[in-house]
Amino acid sequence: MSPLDMLKKINAMAEFNRWCGIEVTVAEPGFVEIQMPWRAEVGQYSGYLHAGLIGTLIDTACGFAAGTVAGPNLLAANFSVNCLRPAVGQKFIARARVVKPGKAQVFTSCDLFTVDSEGEKLVANGQTLLTVVQGA
Repeated sequence: MSPLDMLKKINAMAEFNRWCGIEVTVAEPGFVEIQMPWRAEVGQYSGYLHAGLIGTLIDTACGFAAGTVAGPNLLAANFSVNCLRPAVGQKFIARARVVKPGKAQVFTSCDLFTVDSEGEKLVANGQTLLTVVQGA
């Protein structure tokens, strides 16, 4: 099964991801791109994407990128998010890559972009440390 097919299958099983409208658009060994459309339900009081959803997109993209090299049995051990500007647009694209794969841990990094009529703008970035769950 290709990395893209594997991640699309995993994504379809995650009810929260389906509610968010997250779609896996690119998956290669060590790299993943996911997208999510704007909906009012994912906004905060000022009309920007809620920081919780910014974290969700970064965490999900990083986990999926790690899954392309370590398999799907992963848990986030730590992640950080840097919000760089208000996240507002028609859709959001998270691009994550594996920084350092390992047998027990996988380090990843992600950039989150918003897309509007002017194109893509970087709105956040983050890093995730994932633990490979043995025997799961």
